[in-house]
Amino acid sequence: MKTKLSLFLVCIVLASGCKRYERIHEPTTPPAPVVVVRDREESEAEETQEETSEVEIFVTTQQESRKKRNAPIKVKGVYISAYVAGTQGMMDDIIRHIDETEINAVVIDVKDDNGRITFAMDTPMVNEIGAVKKFIPDIEGLMKKLKEHNIYTIARVVAFRDPYLPEQRPELALKLPDGSIYRDNKGLAWVNPYKQEIWDYLVEVGIGAHKAGFDEVQFDYIRFSTEKGVGNVVYDEADTKGRSRTDIITEFIDYAYKKLDEEGIYVAADVFGAIIGGGVDSDTVGQRYGDMAEHLDYICPMIYPSHYGDGYFGIDHPDTEPYRTILAALQGSKEALGGHEKADGQQIVVRPWLQDFTASYLSHHIEYGDEQVREQIQAVYDAGYEEWILWSAACRYHWGGLKTAEEEAAIRESRMMSPPRSETFPDKAA
Repeated sequence: MKTKLSLFLVCIVLASGCKRYERIHEPTTPPAPVVVVRDREESEAEETQEETSEVEIFVTTQQESRKKRNAPIKVKGVYISAYVAGTQGMMDDIIRHIDETEINAVVIDVKDDNGRITFAMDTPMVNEIGAVKKFIPDIEGLMKKLKEHNIYTIARVVAFRDPYLPEQRPELALKLPDGSIYRDNKGLAWVNPYKQEIWDYLVEVGIGAHKAGFDEVQFDYIRFSTEKGVGNVVYDEADTKGRSRTDIITEFIDYAYKKLDEEGIYVAADVFGAIIGGGVDSDTVGQRYGDMAEHLDYICPMIYPSHYGDGYFGIDHPDTEPYRTILAALQGSKEALGGHEKADGQQIVVRPWLQDFTASYLSHHIEYGDEQVREQIQAVYDAGYEEWILWSAACRYHWGGLKTAEEEAAIRESRMMSPPRSETFPDKAA
């Protein structure tokens, strides 16, 4: 029953239309040992000192080659589509609301769900395939305005669901046995996550976004398709080299993180909420929560209450109980991350996506408004986490559920004075 429920969760996420379902230690070489031989001791010591100096110079050079990052912030964000970001009146209205509330960050489409780059980006592969579609006509002006309002900017880069690239480069698409391009139930193509050239393209877009002014790159759809017919897709052993879906998704994250980190870019990734505990969901989409988190600055689980089936977390209808659902999901996150740590020793930061839309397609749902938004935010804090982002595909937010910046600062100070609430719920329904 649990397996069927898990598969149902994947299906409901895809059907909802709401989208989405380490640093390496610096390379060092130990200095050669000092060989104490009466007549050669001095010369050996001098050689050792020279080798040590060379190592120190090499390490210093590597450190300096990394571009300096801005100081990290505790993100309270909202998603903004490229269309809204490029429409001055709509964007000005959103900025006005941001100025009046605790919101301090925006996630803006840079490589969208259709595989298009949303503003003029002069990079090799973007130019080669003609990927630009200028939803944002003045990216320089937009970035300038956002910075003037002290708004942190996050570039959303959709990764492996890319209906545009396969039309230009069919060899990079998922393929069926007859050589034709696989398409999902919306008729959209996906690219093959095993292809190194796609990884480099995504890194290229991330660097292009940073040059345009974005502080962070957030990858979405870093997963395999789960829709009808995907079981017929064939993979070339020359590409897979025996690696599983979870292997290759984690390898991509590690690869992209290292490349973008060198440019001084923070890196995040969106994952299904249902994969936090592992199991069939994790294997199907290729997302292994703890392993991915080790290679990211921020991991962003999409834990919308509407995306959990009836009985999940022991809650009859999760969409109708946003506080309990978010708290239970994030308690599961803490458990799943136990034993995982980043290679550089930094803390793994979880920044969940919260629901600011009404899931009217569900038999058991409630209207989401100010109260439901605030309940979810409170659950994040009570679970011991500090960051969150609201999702509304239409970019219509319930600003009344948010605090002012001053109120939020007082709440944060209060949280520091007392431990998070501890509340547990029954296990997922069997």
